[in-house]
Amino acid sequence: MARPLNSYKTFLFLIVLLTGCLTFAQNGNKRKELETRRLELRREIKKITELRAQNRSKEKSELSQIEEYNYKISVLDNLIKVTNQQANYINREINSNQKKITDLRSELKQLKEDYAAMVVKSYKSKNQHSRIMFLLSSEDFKQAYKRLEYIKQYANHQKQQGEAIKAKTLELQELNKNLLKQQEEKKELIAENRVTQKSLQEERKLHENLMKSIRSNLSKYTNQIRDKQREAARIDREIDRIIKAAIASSNKAAGKSATSTSFALTPAEKVLASNFVANKGRLPWPVERGRVSRRYGSQPSQIDRTLTINSSGVGISTNKGAQVFSVFNGEVSSIIKVKNSRPMVAIRHGNYLTIYQNLSKIFVKKGDKVKTRQAIGEVYTNPSDGETVLTFVISKGLNRENPANWIDKM
Repeated sequence: MARPLNSYKTFLFLIVLLTGCLTFAQNGNKRKELETRRLELRREIKKITELRAQNRSKEKSELSQIEEYNYKISVLDNLIKVTNQQANYINREINSNQKKITDLRSELKQLKEDYAAMVVKSYKSKNQHSRIMFLLSSEDFKQAYKRLEYIKQYANHQKQQGEAIKAKTLELQELNKNLLKQQEEKKELIAENRVTQKSLQEERKLHENLMKSIRSNLSKYTNQIRDKQREAARIDREIDRIIKAAIASSNKAAGKSATSTSFALTPAEKVLASNFVANKGRLPWPVERGRVSRRYGSQPSQIDRTLTINSSGVGISTNKGAQVFSVFNGEVSSIIKVKNSRPMVAIRHGNYLTIYQNLSKIFVKKGDKVKTRQAIGEVYTNPSDGETVLTFVISKGLNRENPANWIDKM
């Protein structure tokens, strides 16, 4: 009956050990994720600061400033949360290490006491009679062999105890070293958070002061927002018209119904579309450096919460003279020119299109084959406020997609 019980105990031990290993691995992965996220947020803040410095000579519109303040405040808020999470993880690791050190010291103390007792016993044994006499006093060869084995085992055990003490001592030293490192990391994170919180307070103060000015003449800004929304809707309708024409053309060439709402794809275009989808979430940014200043979809206005802002793509603020790059291999479907608006380029990737709006220069023409990261134009800079904003749209046929789901770390 003893064997099944021992097997059960061994099974329980393995379960506990495996759980501990998995928890350790998960904690390690979580800490890495937090550190990666913290560094991304810090880079984002640096990017915002650099773009601000480049456009400082121009007087930005109040609407743009509010967008900028809100964005930086959200990034700073996230940075504080992530840094706090990191500090909490480190604190838990510190507490765990301190417990391990306490337990290890107890084990080490017991090992040293046992080892000391063993050495004393061994010394006394040598004084009472020699090992040879111990062996010669055996009644027969079998007993002598057993006594010889006992002497060997005793010596090995004594050696193992010595090695165990050495190993535990080294482990204790390593734990102490890690503990000091963790305590230093925690101090640095706390110091960094103080700086971030100060910056956040400054941004909120600037934001609030500007909002007071805006509230004093809210109708003026509400009308500006409505005008921008009407302009965006007009551009979207023109884009839809161009896409419908491209779909009709592809279906006509394939001998299919011109009323179809989806592209008729050649085998090569099917492969291209499949590759485009396979890279979802990993596509490069359409500009070298930039930040999302307007998110995709419907969202309440940051000026007047009763108004809803609809965006079929994302607005990316970048630096003056920034070049625009194709995010994937494809063919220039059309150069779209809308009255009273800057031109845009539509690139087709099978049944998907990427559209790059608000350009000052265009380096390609309709029908050109383009490669990933190929420069296709330059973003327009508004001379009145110094703003350089690319509107980037992804569409599957006539259905818009959220670019944040496609572009790497957007």
